[in-house]
Amino acid sequence: MSILDKFFGGGKEREYARFLPIVKEINSFKEEIEALSDEDLKKETERFKEELKGGKALEDILPRAYAVVRESARRHLGEFHYDVQLVGGIVLHHRNISEMRTGEGKTLVATLPAYLNALTEKGVHIVTVNDYLARRDATWMGQVYSALGLSIGVINNQASYLYDPAHKEGSEEDEERDDLGSFKVSYEFLRPCSRKEAYASDITYGTNNEFGFDYLRDNLEYNKNELRQRGHTFAIIDEIDSILIDEARTPLIISAPAQDSENIYETFTTIARGLKKEEDYTVDEKLKAITLTDQGIEKSERLLGVDNIYTERGMKYVHHLETAVRAKALFEKDKQYVVKNDEVIIVDEFTGRLQPGRRWSDGLHQAIEAKEGVTIQKESRTYASVTFQNYFRMYEKLAGMTGTAFTSQEEFHTVYGLDVYQVPTNQPIARTDHDDLIFQTEQGKFKAVAKKVKELNEKGQPVLIGTVSIENNERLSDFLKKENVPHEALNAKNHEREAEIIAQAGEKGRVTIATNMAGRGVDIKLGGVPGSKEAYEEVKSLGGLFVIGTERHEARRIDNQLRGRSGRQGDPGETQFFVSLEDTLMRVFATDTVKNMMGRFKIPEDQPIHNKIITRSLERAQEKIEGFNFDSRKHVLSYDNVLNHQRTAIYEKRNRALLGGNEDVRDLLIEISGGDEEIEATLKEKEGLLGVDAFYNSARMVILQVIDTLWVEHLEGMDYLRGSVNLRAYGQRDPLIEYRKEGLRMFRELEASIDERILKTLPNIGGNAFVEEKKKLQEVHENARLIGQGSNAGASQKQGEKIGRNEQVTITNGTEEKTMKYKKAEQLLTTGEWKLKI
Repeated sequence: MSILDKFFGGGKEREYARFLPIVKEINSFKEEIEALSDEDLKKETERFKEELKGGKALEDILPRAYAVVRESARRHLGEFHYDVQLVGGIVLHHRNISEMRTGEGKTLVATLPAYLNALTEKGVHIVTVNDYLARRDATWMGQVYSALGLSIGVINNQASYLYDPAHKEGSEEDEERDDLGSFKVSYEFLRPCSRKEAYASDITYGTNNEFGFDYLRDNLEYNKNELRQRGHTFAIIDEIDSILIDEARTPLIISAPAQDSENIYETFTTIARGLKKEEDYTVDEKLKAITLTDQGIEKSERLLGVDNIYTERGMKYVHHLETAVRAKALFEKDKQYVVKNDEVIIVDEFTGRLQPGRRWSDGLHQAIEAKEGVTIQKESRTYASVTFQNYFRMYEKLAGMTGTAFTSQEEFHTVYGLDVYQVPTNQPIARTDHDDLIFQTEQGKFKAVAKKVKELNEKGQPVLIGTVSIENNERLSDFLKKENVPHEALNAKNHEREAEIIAQAGEKGRVTIATNMAGRGVDIKLGGVPGSKEAYEEVKSLGGLFVIGTERHEARRIDNQLRGRSGRQGDPGETQFFVSLEDTLMRVFATDTVKNMMGRFKIPEDQPIHNKIITRSLERAQEKIEGFNFDSRKHVLSYDNVLNHQRTAIYEKRNRALLGGNEDVRDLLIEISGGDEEIEATLKEKEGLLGVDAFYNSARMVILQVIDTLWVEHLEGMDYLRGSVNLRAYGQRDPLIEYRKEGLRMFRELEASIDERILKTLPNIGGNAFVEEKKKLQEVHENARLIGQGSNAGASQKQGEKIGRNEQVTITNGTEEKTMKYKKAEQLLTTGEWKLKI
């Protein structure tokens, strides 16, 4: 294997070879650019824009533009892009994924393509995994962009900002946020602004959730002046594997409680409790699915008092029963969810973070609420939805960064058309990755982990331990307590200080237990933060950060992400995984041969073995699961593609009405009528009676409201269709083909209904007959407005109105109350533990 093949993956050598002359050309500008004054450096931006308007392509100005960004970073951050970072920036500009190890400066790398593409004045979106990182990166890198004359916006949940060097309101708020045990995030240089202003910036930082939700909100808007986004030109996604793979199956949904919601969840939960595994239902742990047996169906029918559950209420009973059994068999408290303050809150299986405001769909969340005995929330009505897969595929140009993408390169290429380049590290890697230690029992594994951690702790070497669940996190904490090892346990129950805890994990003598993905995007520096040179050297002499994985994850890249916490920028470090035959991965996927072989060794439970056969078995299991999950995401995408075509057509029609002038609305109405000479006469009559502007403004509202009302009903119908087509597999029919065929028929009916309703209402505009119709149509608009103001990620609504950041609010966690400005309460609200007292 050649050195290029090693670094950049097979088949990439020729493409990499064309990057090297570009790096050389960037370096050739070094002396000339360094000699420029700050003002002359800033003038380069206008010069580049003029060159682009004169016909030059971005590739033509890339070398000099990158040299300008590098010089701005040197002057304002004290950081100078290494050659490998220049390569990373070139990779990103050419619509690829730049795989760079933790600590290699991905945040700085993004400044290169972000600046270059912002010169087109169409806007660049930089996507982060949480609000903290969006604010941090914008404030940090904003110095580079601002010095070059570019504007920077930040989109956070319920707040948006502009980077403003003259704004100095941060220090006092930092102190108060620290008292709340929250992230240490400065608002210095971030001036509150409207969302529209943030999106109008040259470069906008924000989370994947907020970019997606704002897209949906814009397509529920009735005033074009209130639209937030201005297009989807270029996006750079940080931690791209987390966003486009791990979260790909979870759609963003804007919804509101349905008016009438039948509460039969307790009934089916009671029935499910009485059903026995294997006798009444079977569980496929590989596919995470349940199947009712004939005996289970008969028992359920007796309890419900029905003859045939499959004919009851249009299959509704079957759906509720299967959902209740899924909730019982496949969803475990403190693993997939936690119960806090009479609520079931989802735990992100990859990051270990709580997801307040997110709910499982199709009644699953209600079934789990019934199972746990908490208040069952009303079923919701969907007003708009989109998957991250289809949202990010709207961008004309997409790129991404991560430390772990290569094992998923097939999916990135197939779904998104993105290739993965493994960019070499700036310094040689000095980390030692030890072989896995394999134990017979989970109990023995945890004993051995505690013993190893105590040994490392006694010599002062910092240790970071990764777990896959809250339950294991707390269990391991108990083992360490028995060994009298001081430590900090970070999980979804106390994740408010996540970034701070992870950042300090490299301090001498520190022991930190966290979920495998905790603190993603936060650098761990040896000696701690802020650390002295002496502290750094001392920890370095002890061997650096020792990372222990307590279980292999389903995806190899999650294991690699955990390993990547250690050995940043050529630092020493060590990693090792402790696994047992009772771990989910081994229990479900390991072969009987492996299990029998382990049993024959007859060694103590806390004594490990090194066995290449078992290690290979683990890796094959991971590859198999990655394949299953890839197929599952492709399956979800295939169905969502059907709805995406419909969504695109509806939103295009909606935008013609919303953004068009009087003539555009007139043309649309004539088109809807199929060219009828009668409609044209009606239009002329109304223009003369009401005035051209007044009539077409009313007509515009009618079109938008009719589309929204019927689209919501259509989404419900498509949901029911999705559930019912799976049964057609029993008749040897492909459910996806059936979904496409039936979905197309329903969409044609929707389009016809929209046109018919608009034409029926048109003659009544300006008369009394329209008043009642308008009230009905307004319902969707008002509900959408309420949602758009922000209930998606926490509790930023107060009696349906957006709360000002300086408004006094009272929050409660059920036992105590605090009164403070909303901007200071915001971080606590996003944890899910605190709520607004209304």
